[in-house]
Amino acid sequence: MSRKIELLAPGGDVEAIKAAVIAGANAVYCGLNKFNARNRASNLSFDDLTGVIRLAHKYDCEVFLTMNVVILEQELPTLIKLLNKLVNSGIDGIIVQDIGVFNLVKKYFPTLDIHASTQMTTHNEGQIKFLAKIGASRLNLSREMNIDEVKSLTALAHEHNVLTEVFVHGALCIAFSGQCYSSSVSVGNSGNRGSCSQACREEYEITEAGNKFPLNLKDNSAYFDLPQLVEAQVDSLKIEGRIKNAHYVYTVTDTWRKSIDSFVESGKLMADDSNLHRVFNRDFTNSFLQGNLTKDMFIDNPRDHSIKHAVDNSSAKTVIQIQEIKDDLFVKKDQIGEELAEKTQYLSIAKLPLQMTFSGQLDEPLTLTMTVGDVIDSGEHGINTNKVHTLQTESKLRTTKDLAITQSVIEKRFKNFASDGYTIEGFDCSDLGEDLSIPFKELTLMKNQAAYLLNGEVEIVPHVEVPRLENHPKTSTKHNMSILIADEKDVHLCNLTNADVYFKLPESWKKDNDKYIEIFERNPQLIPWFPAVLIGKDYDESVRLLERIRPARIVSNNTGIAFVAYEMGIEWIAGPFLNTTNSYALLTLQEELNCAGAFISNEINRIQIKNIARPENFKMLYSIYHPILMMTSRQCFFQQTVGCKKPSIEDGCMLKCKKETTITSVRGVKYAVDKQRGGYPSIYNHEQFLNPEIVNDLGDLFDEFFIDLTNIGAGSKQEHDKTELITHFENLLNADNDYDKEQAQLELSHIVTLSTNAQYSQGL
Repeated sequence: MSRKIELLAPGGDVEAIKAAVIAGANAVYCGLNKFNARNRASNLSFDDLTGVIRLAHKYDCEVFLTMNVVILEQELPTLIKLLNKLVNSGIDGIIVQDIGVFNLVKKYFPTLDIHASTQMTTHNEGQIKFLAKIGASRLNLSREMNIDEVKSLTALAHEHNVLTEVFVHGALCIAFSGQCYSSSVSVGNSGNRGSCSQACREEYEITEAGNKFPLNLKDNSAYFDLPQLVEAQVDSLKIEGRIKNAHYVYTVTDTWRKSIDSFVESGKLMADDSNLHRVFNRDFTNSFLQGNLTKDMFIDNPRDHSIKHAVDNSSAKTVIQIQEIKDDLFVKKDQIGEELAEKTQYLSIAKLPLQMTFSGQLDEPLTLTMTVGDVIDSGEHGINTNKVHTLQTESKLRTTKDLAITQSVIEKRFKNFASDGYTIEGFDCSDLGEDLSIPFKELTLMKNQAAYLLNGEVEIVPHVEVPRLENHPKTSTKHNMSILIADEKDVHLCNLTNADVYFKLPESWKKDNDKYIEIFERNPQLIPWFPAVLIGKDYDESVRLLERIRPARIVSNNTGIAFVAYEMGIEWIAGPFLNTTNSYALLTLQEELNCAGAFISNEINRIQIKNIARPENFKMLYSIYHPILMMTSRQCFFQQTVGCKKPSIEDGCMLKCKKETTITSVRGVKYAVDKQRGGYPSIYNHEQFLNPEIVNDLGDLFDEFFIDLTNIGAGSKQEHDKTELITHFENLLNADNDYDKEQAQLELSHIVTLSTNAQYSQGL
């Protein structure tokens, strides 16, 4: 076969990146100390990054920078400053979660290649088209996709000139990436900001099924699925692990490199994956990729499984034999470590020394000789080598007494001209005549030509000033209210209020069933509310509903459905699970997809919200009362909690199952595990979100405040009288004075006793 299959390896620090490069990665992904979703990794300084890019490119290895977090409004100037540096760094791509970054890059930094992060939860064809439209050149498919889904989505992506990546090795999140708020809710460290505390790896009180770690999945390994991934035309095979060390990265990358090379050459799969078991792992599963969601995906221990694997796969019986197996494992690890150290000892990311020599006499051109030092990175010892560039002016030096070209003039002009990868070690003007001059425009031209040569003969992109966005006023001074229901028996609530009433649609549909179409036909005042995750037939059925009922307006938490609405000319609002946190995200939604408004993320606080600039004729919405979703999964939470008897999840589980239970962490915190008919298994906080404070704090900013009346949740969740809730929320929003507002808040606190607005207080 001739098609290139990219092997994409992680690099949490410089040593891990060197390990990936020397092991044969085609590309590495790494992060700086800001704007990346692995705060626990060592990460790089910008100087490190420029050195890494230079080193990797010597080995024909590309470098992608992770900027895969949501961006806060006050961070935009820092982000823009970074983008201005990245355009001249030689970076091969940036990995992005925040929708606003697409708008910024597309408008002001078009030379940067944008990749859509797995945090964008990409799993249906509408999302492929959405990402292609806003400027993604590649996307990382959700880890929950099976191979048939991967194949069809990849084919569609290629039709739109977009590449696809699939994670093939490393840790698995049990939740859909980008849709997990467990860490944010429980300890204030958001996964959408790279601070996940891994609540899914926590220990819980022993469940009915006898498990202490009921949310802990085995690690992902698609090693034996390589032929299917190749057949699916996947462009990049991605290894997870930016918090792993260099030894791990080298071992996994080397194993995959050899497997890919062997398969490309012979068409046969290498049968030996033993090295993958010798580094950190929680045992392995490929069940997501194979679409076989069984209990075997779980393991009741989040710690390293490598020693247990070595012992279990031996014939050792006695204590002495077991110790010998352990010792042998450590010896092999040490051998790999020594091999890695030997291969990387002369790899350097240090800045290159640059010597600047200026020479010329009367009636001669001014000559610049740039000598760049370097080190050959292979062999038994480093060998210093030099690369020399020579430039001359068109004009000749002439005599002058007033504006002579002196060493001080030259140093001032050339002091900061070189890119970040060089250190100017000196200016030598000993062969430059005295009292000579040349037009300064030629000196500027020489400086620009020199910068071009030092930038790998790539034109320097000039600094871009990004104008501050205008904050447009609301179209109405009134506070509107909206409510969400999920059952037709609650339609009578429409008669009690002038609020917009959204109807929550399921995540799973029975094919060709008109149940929900008929609900909207009977109740045309209802506004469809689409969930964040819609895969396969469930996405198709959602599209069919849009085509049949042609609503005037929808709310969508799924960018795929949003794209369909845009194509159909249906007004749409971006839901709260699109994680909108800044002005440029709003602008992307409006300019690219004609979005009419958006919910602002409930993860951010008052200070982080108040400076968001509203686009013209654009609604801003905020949820002040809802169950707090912590995570949603394609896997079943009940297998390890209450002990569901089914061996694996089936279509019928999604449509029919309606279970609930409670799990309690060893810290004593309870979480409600809930499964609605037609929904994915979900986990909710035991408290409701209730934030009447924002009405006083930022009431003038929002067009609409939203309350969720869907009865979703279990365990310690309370159910309240919906009519009473509507009355008190309307009193809050319509109050003319502080006393009436305080009374309304007091009534709500009496009704909703288990509540919190901690996320609003702590922010991101």
